[in-house]
Amino acid sequence: MLSVFLPAESALKKLAVEDLAGLPEASVWIDLVNPTQAEDKAVERLAGIAVPTREDMQEIEISSRLYLENSARYMTATLMCNSDTDMPRTTAVTFILTGHRLVTVRYDTPKPFSLVEAKLGRACSAGITGEMVLMELLDAVIDRCADILERVGADVDQVSHEIFEPDSERHGHAKQYAKILIAIGRKGDLTSKVRESLVSIGRLVTFLSAAIEGVKWSKDMREQLKTMQRDVGSLTDHASYLSGKITFVLDAMLGVVNLEQNNIIKLFSVMAVVLMPPTLIASIYGMNFKDMPELEWPHGYPIAIIAMIAAAIVPYYIFKIKKWL
Repeated sequence: MLSVFLPAESALKKLAVEDLAGLPEASVWIDLVNPTQAEDKAVERLAGIAVPTREDMQEIEISSRLYLENSARYMTATLMCNSDTDMPRTTAVTFILTGHRLVTVRYDTPKPFSLVEAKLGRACSAGITGEMVLMELLDAVIDRCADILERVGADVDQVSHEIFEPDSERHGHAKQYAKILIAIGRKGDLTSKVRESLVSIGRLVTFLSAAIEGVKWSKDMREQLKTMQRDVGSLTDHASYLSGKITFVLDAMLGVVNLEQNNIIKLFSVMAVVLMPPTLIASIYGMNFKDMPELEWPHGYPIAIIAMIAAAIVPYYIFKIKKWL
């Protein structure tokens, strides 16, 4: 799908493309989503660039993600998708600055794109350029990462509360333990993906800052880039902190599970010790020897029962006194 945006009446309007051969020269933002070969060729003719393929965008080396070619700046970053679901994922998005036009190439629908499209569709700066659109997109991406990390932090705090301050006894609640472990795993996966995205964005902003040296960008845009660098750095540190906290919570949860298992094993051990003396007494008087004087006692049976009960009670109270139970 090909979307073309033109400045009109202090807003950025989306143009319905009917003829690929007649793309407007005044366009400041061209958004390619799952582009066809014909759409790629049309954009290449208009902007004088080579649109990277999906395979090119998935390269992980920096030289394949951040480079200059024919005075156009190619910048590929990893962005978050479906972060509000149980199946978050990352996707590669390429930003191409050529002249004062921005071309974006993507094969998924990161939320910042729709947010920026709606924002600039309502109002935008006069004389908006591709560089300004890029700043808006990067700012929205960074804000989105911050929102995700805030949500992850709140969720991890809630999980930690459930582990260390349970509202009720959890003994035997295997399903609740499984639920907590799944939640911890999902938050850890989401945090690692956000950190991966922030690292790629940080490289992109650094590359862009170096590329604008000698270029007549406004002072506000230069300051905005510096602010983005600081924000990305602080968010990356926060993501690392959350990763450590999630690891701690996971270790704590596994420790709680081990304690629960140890309590169960201890209970079985105590029961075995408590029942051992009565079993011994019953075994002795279950032997079929001829000369056993107790077998002739008229009250031998109740005496044996009482002895077995006493033999079970005494170890139990010994355990209670020593606080082993």
